[in-house]
Amino acid sequence: MIELQTRELEYFIAVADELHFGRAAVRLSIAQPALSKAIQRIETRLGVPLFVRSSRRVELTPAGEALQEHGRHALNAVSAAVRNARRAGDTQAHLRLVLKPGGDAGLLSGILAAYAHQPDARRVDILFSGPADRADFLLGGRADVGLLYVPFDDLDGLAHETLRTEDRVVIVPSGHRLAGRASVLMPDLEGETLPRWKGIPGGDGTGPEVTDVVQMLHMITVGRMIGVLPRSLVEPVPAGLTCVPVTDAPPSRLVLAWNEQDRRPLVASFVAAARSTGTAPE
Repeated sequence: MIELQTRELEYFIAVADELHFGRAAVRLSIAQPALSKAIQRIETRLGVPLFVRSSRRVELTPAGEALQEHGRHALNAVSAAVRNARRAGDTQAHLRLVLKPGGDAGLLSGILAAYAHQPDARRVDILFSGPADRADFLLGGRADVGLLYVPFDDLDGLAHETLRTEDRVVIVPSGHRLAGRASVLMPDLEGETLPRWKGIPGGDGTGPEVTDVVQMLHMITVGRMIGVLPRSLVEPVPAGLTCVPVTDAPPSRLVLAWNEQDRRPLVASFVAAARSTGTAPE
């Protein structure tokens, strides 16, 4: 079986990312000749070239592209395993909860109060993330539990408990053509400008890129776009804006999520507290 050491994978990933041996050597704080020899040893051991080298540029071969993708996953998995092992052995570890700013549908204070009554409760550190990386926080071991929105967040590899199911609304300026409607359908939004969320590829958005709900609401206020969100993310509705239910949009679910491989009592206790608060009404 061919084996690569973690350090060798780090060397390769650095060169694959930079496509320049000099910059990769600086990033790794090693001498460039030593890095070049290390890559050559990896190629010899694998029996395939990983890079096409010329005097002007460095490019990945198909084998190199494959190793870059899977090697990065392997390094992330090793880092997560180390972090989780250290935390599992730390009896004083705090519990880390990740969520988007304002992304708790008003439930967090009740959950924290219920958790505080658990006999093994720990201090809860609250982490805020961007629109697309809460699942990465959980899978990578940077957070223990998280509040995620379905279908917007990917739950692959995560266990979860649904805390609230709610409808989705379109947010428009008060003078918008849809502002006076009791409800709308998704086809009613055709021709409107929707946001592009930073870090989330695809989607129907053609408008300016936004990083959070606050930024999006500001752009709606000045007439640059409209937006469709779970109702709880825009309540109370800011002055100058109107929310209209989108009756044919799939409902949104706020879930408490955690790594499905994480069976620590630290996590189970928090999940039990969240479950004991009951599912909030729609």
